[in-house]
Amino acid sequence: MTHTFPIRIYYEDTDAAGIVYYANYLKFAERARTEALRMAGLDQSELMHEHNIGFVVRTCACEFLKPAMLDDLLTIETSLHDISKVSMQLRQTIRCGDETLVTMEVKLAVVGVGMKLAKLPEFVRKAMLKVFNHSQK
Repeated sequence: MTHTFPIRIYYEDTDAAGIVYYANYLKFAERARTEALRMAGLDQSELMHEHNIGFVVRTCACEFLKPAMLDDLLTIETSLHDISKVSMQLRQTIRCGDETLVTMEVKLAVVGVGMKLAKLPEFVRKAMLKVFNHSQK
């Protein structure tokens, strides 16, 4: 299963020519990942305060294929590619209609107190596998 998140391009997202500034795609992708976690029933504030864990981007590989423009309606598709004891690998595709604009491979590491690598709690793992329709590994 793929989680989809719509976003409209506003003036503040663009440069003087009305083209989306490249770094904003990273912000859009972050919002989509947060909403995917919410769909799994996971609240990042709660994970931090009650379970002492958070997610940090370990790696992010982006391919920018076409630009988005002012007023475009984009869809960000997020899918779970892999999940381990300490990280998750996500694929994100940003589209405008049927056109692919940006693709991303994002690895999220789980960190705990002091920003040290931590184990992904089993309830988080199960929630992610369920929302992304993966069989239990």
